[in-house]
Amino acid sequence: MEGEGECSDNPFTSVMTLTKMRVPHVPQRYVLPPSQRPTLALDLTTTLPIVDLSTLHHASQRSLTLDTIQGACKELGFFQVVNHGIPLPVIHDALAAATEFFNLSLEEKMTLLSDNVHNPVRYGTSLNHASDKVHYWRDFIKHYSHPISDWIHLWPSNPPSYKDKMGNYAKAVQVLHKQLMEAILETLGLNFGNLQKEIEEGNQLMAINCYPACPEPDLTLGMPPHSDYGTLTVLLQSGPGLQLLDNKKKWLSVPFVEGALLVQLGDQIEVMSNGQYKSVVHQVTLSAENKRLSIASLHSLPINKKIGPAPELVDEQHPVSYNEFSFRDFLDYISSNDIADKRFIDSIKKSV
Repeated sequence: MEGEGECSDNPFTSVMTLTKMRVPHVPQRYVLPPSQRPTLALDLTTTLPIVDLSTLHHASQRSLTLDTIQGACKELGFFQVVNHGIPLPVIHDALAAATEFFNLSLEEKMTLLSDNVHNPVRYGTSLNHASDKVHYWRDFIKHYSHPISDWIHLWPSNPPSYKDKMGNYAKAVQVLHKQLMEAILETLGLNFGNLQKEIEEGNQLMAINCYPACPEPDLTLGMPPHSDYGTLTVLLQSGPGLQLLDNKKKWLSVPFVEGALLVQLGDQIEVMSNGQYKSVVHQVTLSAENKRLSIASLHSLPINKKIGPAPELVDEQHPVSYNEFSFRDFLDYISSNDIADKRFIDSIKKSV
């Protein structure tokens, strides 16, 4: 039957296949314990920060914009950006390429199937279909993207326009990421130049996610609560579904703003800031009517670069709160741990 395949002796069924089969209920492996199920009808009155990045280029407005970014990083670890310099046609082309990829036949996508988190390109479902205790209502394709000349030949050859459309977006987001990092480090009082080489030579992993309409969205999630491992994640979404956990442990729904991009602080920024800024815990909820696509550009320092709290942010009142870690340490961690059970960053916090 279409949708069944084998990888490491584990049966594989994509969520797109379940959708095509018109299953009336989610299979039992997707059903979360009651305490972990989402609240879909959340209060939307909370205003989440939106930053107009064009104001960073105006001396009279730059200071106020940096204050907004600093407040967002301290309070939420998240903000949305508009006037970010990536043209709408590039954004629409990337979403179109993602749509075309997920609409390919299963046989075509299965050539990229892998449960090895170290692989530079891999197609899959849930978090890791081979080891997840509970499955999540998501199909994905992930690939390294920077420098793009090192990786693009490994990307999907079908659909034929995929490399061009997704490549143009990946390159544009890499430029945006550098601009965002410069601003965020400035708000911490850190010198961008000290980390510029590592930022420019760092990793960019594109995670292209498909969350099909779900027959019982109150029973499952597209992604469990988690934070990202890197410096920043820049997220493009086709519609609402993302939820953030605020500092009062309350879930907030992120509204959809056409053309806006979402900026999520990752674990490397939390560690670098010695806890002044927090990586944002987020999850993905589902819709009974609508499919949602997202393209997450996950940025991190080079794979073997150890990152610890910046010395400038450590003193007697603010002792070192985290052990050093690298992107490779994170990959090793998720190879043998379930991030739905314990966040990676909790494993590197120093005991008080």
